[in-house]
Amino acid sequence: MAYCPKAFGFLDLPHYRYFNLQFSNLKKYLMFKAIKNKIDFSKQEEEILTLWDEINAFERSITERDETNTFYFYDGPPFATGLPHYGHLLASTIKDVVPRFQTMKGKRVERRFGWDCHGLPVEFEVEKELGLKGKVDIEDYGIDNFNEKCRSIVLRYSTDWKRTIRRIGRWVDMENDYKTMDVDFMESIWWVFKSLFDKGLIYESHKIVAYSPRLGTPLSNFEVNLGYKDTQDPAVTIKFKLDCSENRYFLAWTTTPWTLPSNLALTVHPELTYVTIKHESEEYILAEALLDSVFKGVEPEILNRQLGKELEGMSYEPLFNYFADLSEQGCFKVTLGNYVTTEAGTGIVHTAPSFGEDDFKTGKNYKLPHVFPINDAGEFTSQAPDVEGMFFKDADKTIIKLLKDKNLMFKHETMVHSYPFCWRSGAPLMYRTIGSWFLDVEKIKKNMIANNQEIHWSPEHIKDGRMGKWLEGAREWAISRNRYWGNPIPVWVCDHVDPEDAEKTCGNRVCVGSREELETLSGEKVEDLHSHKIDHLKIKCDKCGAPMSRTPEVLDCWFESGSMPYGQQHYPFENKEAFEGNFPADFISEGIDQTRGWFYTLAVLSSA
Repeated sequence: MAYCPKAFGFLDLPHYRYFNLQFSNLKKYLMFKAIKNKIDFSKQEEEILTLWDEINAFERSITERDETNTFYFYDGPPFATGLPHYGHLLASTIKDVVPRFQTMKGKRVERRFGWDCHGLPVEFEVEKELGLKGKVDIEDYGIDNFNEKCRSIVLRYSTDWKRTIRRIGRWVDMENDYKTMDVDFMESIWWVFKSLFDKGLIYESHKIVAYSPRLGTPLSNFEVNLGYKDTQDPAVTIKFKLDCSENRYFLAWTTTPWTLPSNLALTVHPELTYVTIKHESEEYILAEALLDSVFKGVEPEILNRQLGKELEGMSYEPLFNYFADLSEQGCFKVTLGNYVTTEAGTGIVHTAPSFGEDDFKTGKNYKLPHVFPINDAGEFTSQAPDVEGMFFKDADKTIIKLLKDKNLMFKHETMVHSYPFCWRSGAPLMYRTIGSWFLDVEKIKKNMIANNQEIHWSPEHIKDGRMGKWLEGAREWAISRNRYWGNPIPVWVCDHVDPEDAEKTCGNRVCVGSREELETLSGEKVEDLHSHKIDHLKIKCDKCGAPMSRTPEVLDCWFESGSMPYGQQHYPFENKEAFEGNFPADFISEGIDQTRGWFYTLAVLSSA
């Protein structure tokens, strides 16, 4: 501040002295700290964080507000086996801003941090650390040892997470956190599972699922969507020789030569027109609509035209003799399928019922057997001796060469297409039959779609766009994993063989929904629900009296994170009134990819 009496016409000495005196007195009350020309913002932030800690600012922002005036927030759990990255920091900023705003409006906003502790991310990390290469190595190492090793690394970077979350200024309770591996959380998930099991929404079945040979387990459809890549693959047109014919062949096209040793049928569309043509010294059958694309620049002589349904039942010689004896069970014949198109190929589809969803349906319709010359690690077995020991995708070249040597290769090309890879290991996936537990999403789809309309989405177009369309196309969810470190599926099965029929078992099943129930049924105290702690427990079958054993699978970790609203409060075993008064949450926030991840599993389980 400055004062110039001259500007106001005060020229005489007494007045000059008077105003100087008054100004000196005023400066005592208007003192300002000197401003440094170099500001250390980082240091200022640390000082603010220290002040918040000293006055318990975050805790008081909750405890000093009315318990009846709440704003409820769910925080999606990350894995602590990795360090926080930019995506976590961005999401954390949004997760902090909205609850702070509601706090400033007088709301009581409890914010609990949580950890995803189970599943493939943790197991795969341990496998790498121990130098294990799949399920065989894990079982040799010991499932109990493996699970305890997983437990030991789950929170490896939790200190780094706590330091980072505090440093960005986010207010969240990381001391009273929830962990999906805690027994209370696991017990709530058992309650969720049993609730859905009792409603008939969970069932076990053999179906075609996306399978990771590297991890030895199925993946869910939304996990598969995380791993698609453009890749080069062979596109081959194969000659299948008709029975009792010297030179007539069906032409079938495939981009998966590795499935050809498992071929059991050829499939045509019943209403498409197929032609028999003569080309050089041989005759070929294919869809007329694809004649020009197969025989580019050539006009072959057409010998015959007929609808696909007229080809049904015609037999052909198997490409390999591995399963030739199955011809007595209706194999190696032409079948019908409306899924056959003329978009590519020849209009005739090579069919291996153990690999591929359409193949599986065709096999089921025609009661074809299943052949599976590939083990759980994705390697060919002795059932296919020419490629025994080879990884399924690596066998393509050998199979193509074998067919060329047999003069059964009509055309060999290379194409670029989108192929699914394991989002965790990077290895190629296969679609194969396997026994899995499923949640019947179809039965609750209408509820899910209706509930989605009650959500305020930001951006708004997500509601009917990305999320809405994903819900409309939702299918059954493969919720089991053939792995070890996870929440065990709480179903005990009786495999007691009928003494009068060796092929018939009791098949009785008991779904357990709590520790208390398991203790009552088994007669033993239960402190931990992980598989290596409970799989020795036997339950007496109430139908035949034989001992029952737990089904060996564990739950998909997405099932656990989708159960987070119940698990974090140990509902319904504790906090029943508090939970029911605040469900569902007022606010959640994650990256857009979670519309097909955490948001989706929350929607499925809450609707169910």
